Amino acid sequence: MFWVVALFALAVAVALGASMNDGYVLIVLPPWRVEVSLNFLLLALLLAFVVFYALLRALSLTFGMPQRVVEYRRRRQREKSGQIFQDAVRFLFEGRFGQALKRAGEAYEAGRAPALAALIAARAAQRLGEPKRQQEWLDKAKQQDARNESATLMLEAEMLNEARRFHEALRVLQRLQQREGRHIAALRLELRARQGSGDWDGALKLLRQLAKRDALPADMVRPLATKAHLANLARCGDDRDALIAYLRQVPADERGVEVVLAAAKGLAAAAADDEAQRLIEGMLDQDDEEVWQSELVSIYGRLGGGDQMSRIARGETWLRQRPDHAGLLLALGRMCVRQRLWGKAQSYLEASLSVEETQAGHLELARLGDQLERVDEANRHYRAAVRPDNGEK
Repeated sequence: MFWVVALFALAVAVALGASMNDGYVLIVLPPWRVEVSLNFLLLALLLAFVVFYALLRALSLTFGMPQRVVEYRRRRQREKSGQIFQDAVRFLFEGRFGQALKRAGEAYEAGRAPALAALIAARAAQRLGEPKRQQEWLDKAKQQDARNESATLMLEAEMLNEARRFHEALRVLQRLQQREGRHIAALRLELRARQGSGDWDGALKLLRQLAKRDALPADMVRPLATKAHLANLARCGDDRDALIAYLRQVPADERGVEVVLAAAKGLAAAAADDEAQRLIEGMLDQDDEEVWQSELVSIYGRLGGGDQMSRIARGETWLRQRPDHAGLLLALGRMCVRQRLWGKAQSYLEASLSVEETQAGHLELARLGDQLERVDEANRHYRAAVRPDNGEK
C-alpha cells in the first residue's frame, strides 16, 4: 500500500512539474536547427536509456548463452549426483548392500563427496562379504581427502572387529589415537578389540574409563568386568601367589559372586585354605541372597586345612540367621566329620536332608556310617545316593 501510494504521488508530482515547466531546448547543427520542449527532451532521453539498456541486456544474454548452458548442465549433474549419493546412503541403511555399492560407485565417479562415497562402498562391500573390494574402497577413501582419515580409520577398525581380526583392529585404533586422541566411540571399539584379543587387563582399564565417563550402560559394566576377572583368574590357575596378588588389586565393587567363587575354587585347589576362608567369609557376612544361593558355602565346608573349629563356630553363627539352609547344614556336617564330632555331624547332615534331599548329603551320611561301623545305615544311604531323583551338590 505504501509503495502504491508513493508511486501515484510521484506520478502526480511529475505531471505537475511538467505542466509548470515552459523551458525549451535549441539544437543547432548547421544547416539544421531544432527546437524542442524540455519535457519532451527529458522523456526522449529516458526512452533512449531504456532502449539502450534493453539492447545491452539482449546482447549479454545472446553471447552468454553457451556459458549458461554449461552451468545448467553442471547444476543438473550435481543434483543428479546428489540424488545418487542419497540413494547409496538409503540403500545401505535398508540393507540393500548390492544397490548401495553400485550407487556409491556412481557417486564416487561423479565426484560427489568421493571420500564419503568410498566409505559407503567399503561398508557395503564388507556386508556383501567381498574383502578385496572392501580394501580397494578403503584405499580410495584414504587417498581422496585427508580430512576423512579419522572416519576411514574408525570404519576400518569397526569392520576388523566384526571380522574378528582384533590385533589388526588395535593397530588401526592406535593410528587413530595418534591422530585424534581417545574419544568415546574409539574407546568402545578398542574395548571390543581388547576382549577379542584376550587382553583382559587392557579391557578392564578401558572399561573403568568408559564407566567413569558414563559411556556404557550400568547393567553392562558389571558383567564385562566379571568376564575379564574370570579370564584373568583362569589364567592364574592354581598358582597360589598369583591368585592372592591378583585378588589384592580387584576393587571391592568388582568382587561379585562369580569372581569370588572362581577365586575361592582356585585358592582351594592351591591349598590356600586360609585365604579362601577369609574370602568366602567376607562374602557370606554380607547376607546377600545371591551369595547364599551360590557354591560358596559348599566350598567353605570342603576346606581341609586351617582352624576347623573357628569355621564351625562361624557356620553356626550363620545358621542362626538361616536355620533352613540345606547347603550350610551340609557344610557344617562335613566340618564336624573332620573334627570327629560324630553326633553333631550326623545331626547336621540329617537336618540338611530334611530340608533338601541331595546325593551329597546321602554320601556324607553313608561315609559317616562306614566310619562308625553302621553297615546297614551306610548301605541305605548309598542306595539313596544313586537314585536318579537326587541331584549332586
